[in-house]
Amino acid sequence: MDKNEIYEKYQKYLAPCVTHYYQEPLIVDRGKGKYLYDIDGKEYLDFFGGIVTISVGHCDEEITEKTCEQMRRLQHTSTLYPTLPAISLAEKLAQITPGRLQKSFFTSSGTEAVETAVLIAQLYTKSNEVIALRHCYSGSSLLTMNMTGHQKWRLGGSSVPGIKHAHNAYCFRCTFGKEYPDCDLECAKDVKELIETTTSGQPAAFIAEPIQGVGGFITPPKEYFREVVSVVKRYGGLFICDEVQTGWGRTGGRMFGIEHWGVEPDIMVMAKGAANGSPVGITIATPEVAEGLKGSHLSTFGGNPVTATAVLATIDAIEKRGLVQNAEQMGQFLRDRLEGLKEKFRIIGEVRGMGLIQGMEIVKEEKEPAPDLVNEIFEETKKEGLLIGRGGLYGNVIRITPPLTIEKGEIIKAVQVLDRVFEKVSSSRAV
Repeated sequence: MDKNEIYEKYQKYLAPCVTHYYQEPLIVDRGKGKYLYDIDGKEYLDFFGGIVTISVGHCDEEITEKTCEQMRRLQHTSTLYPTLPAISLAEKLAQITPGRLQKSFFTSSGTEAVETAVLIAQLYTKSNEVIALRHCYSGSSLLTMNMTGHQKWRLGGSSVPGIKHAHNAYCFRCTFGKEYPDCDLECAKDVKELIETTTSGQPAAFIAEPIQGVGGFITPPKEYFREVVSVVKRYGGLFICDEVQTGWGRTGGRMFGIEHWGVEPDIMVMAKGAANGSPVGITIATPEVAEGLKGSHLSTFGGNPVTATAVLATIDAIEKRGLVQNAEQMGQFLRDRLEGLKEKFRIIGEVRGMGLIQGMEIVKEEKEPAPDLVNEIFEETKKEGLLIGRGGLYGNVIRITPPLTIEKGEIIKAVQVLDRVFEKVSSSRAV
């Protein structure tokens, strides 16, 4: 089929909620390393990685070979039967995750991982109230959509009781009209009043991403999590850390994002980059908290031997190739150049993030969100063979998350494209 026929069938047979970037959809045919290729053979440098999912590069030879070998040996059993890959993965996770996290439950997606985490917290605390953050994204099930702090992603309205949304640490657009560090972390301290006025006073859990992904890579101050988690703990709540986008070395220097903030989760959820593109969801908890999850509960595809092998192979590649360190070094190299673009172009209101999870908020005068400019930037970067992501409540944040294997030459190439595109878009608009 040619691309016109493919797109016609796309519209005919897929649900209307399945959207795409670009005026003319990019139909991807294959990928290798840091590059994707469309059905016409055009090459694209991938600086979004399937929504922060391709950790080690597309179709990595080592990961692919190990995964295919397991598929030929044993493809599926379910959680009813122990397998060596699933047990080995659970042991590895207990070794590398922060704090006392030890017992895992495997599923097929980040949504399921969050559902499991909330269930564990509710069973352990015997409370049903959950505190999430505004601007957060938690998934696509009924519960996780209600937890999501984005009206765009909350289809069907608010229908799950017991969910409260606290102010996030969005310093660029501070709800309280203050500036860090003179703000006294009012957003974190406000959680105390939130608990006392909108809950029973005994929340089950507080859930947060170290860096908000769909929210536009909003990155809290270094003191934020210590303050807010201490408040939640005083009222008996657990801390669920959502590492779906920040895990596996993405933030640079640490395997998991929350380690930069110096707090230990009671429960952690992971997905996306864990298996370099294979569907996976992981929920891990401390031994005593995990004891809350008793009774009949399973996941047909959780701990699938093929997926577990893919996760183990991905972790092995990250560790052996020093990709956590590479993310730190290349992340700083990238950040310096993005900051240079900010100095040059007024449409870049802020650069934020850590390691190889970097965002640029695109604005007009007085910080007015500029999603229309982002649309133009996307069309132009596509023409030049660069793929980027977008996010933020207003759709005005450019998300940049290349594979952890990225090198200086490819960063320079990407930034040169952005430089040309920002110049073109800026000069065509009165900004």
